Amino acid sequence: MHSPGILRARTALAVLVGLFVHLAALAQTPAPVAPPPPVPPKPGVEPGKAQIPEDLLGDEHVREEFGVNEFTTPSIRKLFEMLDGLGKLSYDALKRPITRKTPSDRILVSLGLGSLIADGFLIVQCEKVEAMEDVGRALIKYAKVLGTGQRMNRHTQSLFEHSIEGKWDQLRNELALTQADVEAEMVQLRDVDIAHLVSLGGWLRAFEIATRSVADHYAPEKTRRLIRPDIAEYYSASLGSLNPALQASASLRQIQAGLTELIPLMGGTEARDLTEEQVIKLADRAAGLSRIVTEPMKE
Repeated sequence: MHSPGILRARTALAVLVGLFVHLAALAQTPAPVAPPPPVPPKPGVEPGKAQIPEDLLGDEHVREEFGVNEFTTPSIRKLFEMLDGLGKLSYDALKRPITRKTPSDRILVSLGLGSLIADGFLIVQCEKVEAMEDVGRALIKYAKVLGTGQRMNRHTQSLFEHSIEGKWDQLRNELALTQADVEAEMVQLRDVDIAHLVSLGGWLRAFEIATRSVADHYAPEKTRRLIRPDIAEYYSASLGSLNPALQASASLRQIQAGLTELIPLMGGTEARDLTEEQVIKLADRAAGLSRIVTEPMKE
């Protein structure tokens, strides 16, 4: 029988051997690789939200002026630049009555403001000087309802001056600044959903103008500019990520359903041209979506 001292020594030795075996195993295990630092999102890429098509991102220097680089919505100016290949637009066929009445629903005011900015781009595209004043004054009224009236005043004065002088490039810049300025104010007020609705309203009106123009003066090559299901999908996804209180809006539910119906009419991402019949159907559906916004603006 071993003495207690020998037993304690053997136990200590066994523990020591076990410890060395454990340390040797650790030494052979590769150290965990540190995860790479998080990459900040690009402008237009908000975590958990739909990504804006790259060709619709606004000019970076415009966003920098208002300090909103980390948050952005599709540029209405970029949406209108898509129409450049459609030839000369007929203002008389595409215009709509502009009033200074504002809907009582803030959601419709936001959508309506975007629609007015699109109307401004239509005026610039068609070089209709006399029409800019009505749009400019309506922009002020709508911006005041959203709490951005002071910012809007400086832009509308420039809109009037540039339209009188026929400075169309400056007018385009001023309209782009108008959207960016409203967006900046909404970011400061932590009401970014409203900025998304302004952009959506602009696209609905711009797409109505584009589809109607192609339907009235059909040419297969023009239809390629209408095949943008990615834009409709972006706005549809954006509506799905709004505050639940906004998603309950009957108008937004109508628009959401309409966007879902619009996408198949574009012929899919592989489509090259649309037939005249397809364009007419697309134009009718686009007009119906735009009316959800523009009809309450008359009341």
